Amino acid sequence: MEPNDNKLYILDGGMEPAFHRGHMLFLTNYEQEPIRVGQIVVFKVDRTRHNIPIVHRVIKVHEKEDGTVKLLTKGDNNNVDDRGLYVNGQAWLNRKDVVDRAQGYVPFIGIVPIIINDYPMFKYGVYSGLGVQYWVKIGGF
Repeated sequence: MEPNDNKLYILDGGMEPAFHRGHMLFLTNYEQEPIRVGQIVVFKVDRTRHNIPIVHRVIKVHEKEDGTVKLLTKGDNNNVDDRGLYVNGQAWLNRKDVVDRAQGYVPFIGIVPIIINDYPMFKYGVYSGLGVQYWVKIGGF
C-alpha cells in the first residue's frame, strides 16, 4: 500500500475485534483535520519490516502550543502500546508518520489473497484448476 492509496487489507489480528484479517479498510488523510483519541490510523516508521503500514488506534494525543502533534497508538487486541514498534528512542509518533486514517471497511473481502499467501498449496490448486478450465475451454482434451 502506498500512502493515500484509499484502501488497505488487514493482514493480522492486532485490531480485533474491530477489524479481522481480510477486512478491507477505506482510507483518507485530510491534513487539516486533527487526529483524535479513538481514531484508527495507518502509520509507517522507518523500523517496520519492509515498510509495512500498521493499522492501530490512537490512545493518546499531545498537542503543543506551537502546533506540533504527538500520538501514541495501540492495537485493540494488543496488551501494550506501540512504543516497541517505533524507531529506537521514539516514544511518540509524529504527525508525519501517519499516512492515512480508516473511514470505513468491507468485511473479509481480502481473505482470498491472504489464504493464497498463507497456504501455497491452495494457490497451486487454484492455478491448476484455472489451467484445466482454460485447457478444456480451448478444446485441449
